[in-house]
Amino acid sequence: MRGTPVPISPFRVAAAQVTPIYLNREQTVDKACFFVERAAAEGARFVVFPETFIPGYPDWVWVVPNHLSTVLNPLYARLLESAVTLRGEAVSRLCAVAKEHGVHICIGVHERNDEASGASLYNTLLFIDDTVKIAGRRRKLMPTGAERLVWAQGDGAGLDAIRTPFAKIGGLICWENLMPLARQALYNAGVEILAAPTWDRSDSWIDSMRHIAREGGAFVISCCMPLRIDDLPDDCGFKEFYPEGREWINAGKSCVINPKGKVIAGPLDGEEGLVIAEVDLTEIASAKRMFDVAGHYARPDVFRFSVNRPGGAD
Repeated sequence: MRGTPVPISPFRVAAAQVTPIYLNREQTVDKACFFVERAAAEGARFVVFPETFIPGYPDWVWVVPNHLSTVLNPLYARLLESAVTLRGEAVSRLCAVAKEHGVHICIGVHERNDEASGASLYNTLLFIDDTVKIAGRRRKLMPTGAERLVWAQGDGAGLDAIRTPFAKIGGLICWENLMPLARQALYNAGVEILAAPTWDRSDSWIDSMRHIAREGGAFVISCCMPLRIDDLPDDCGFKEFYPEGREWINAGKSCVINPKGKVIAGPLDGEEGLVIAEVDLTEIASAKRMFDVAGHYARPDVFRFSVNRPGGAD
């Protein structure tokens, strides 16, 4: 949905660097609602949660060999059982808490394909507004490496910016952010705040986020999931595949970056918490005076760009 929102600036945004209750949908939703309330109390208008926060990132794809079906099959079945559907109670609760506290939410979930078999999963971003409505859905285009053993490929639906009363928001999941054409689709839609839920906490990831903020002339909210070995349930079936003595699976490093590529909040490392930043949309116009990738630098006389969306091309 396109158009120019009425500016309400400055305002606050939050990256919720939060640990899920691993493989437990209902308790993880409880925790998400709690942190939405906390973020709202801090004045945040937009709250971003990590990639596949509900019910947790399937890190077993990187540590359990694929031939061990006696381990992987029960894990997949458990993950499928804990996944969400758009019409399910978990999403209804998130919509209700967003309305109650007057905030917009971007949250990563495992989404069951209830439009078909109900037995495949997508790595999905849900955008929930403050009117008890799902404002947008993005299914990850390309699972990375061993992630392909868990998630189906998404499509071009949702590669757009969503108009809100405070800004035009959009999102890309983890290494989708490294896909130049996926980014360009959002730049062309006029995205002003890019949500980047991720599992990557590397220094090179932060460097990429800073580049993308400069490239797109947008604020970037990078949100990562902190997860310890002890956060995994004892009966999950893969804890023993980690080296003895290891504490952290992922320590986070969530941050917020302005359109000049400067980190203005975070990174938060090795703990749960809210990373809160004040966003002033006038910084976007300032950043784009010299370089506007979807404006005076676009050169449509030289380049062509389109997105194949369900129902037709853009």
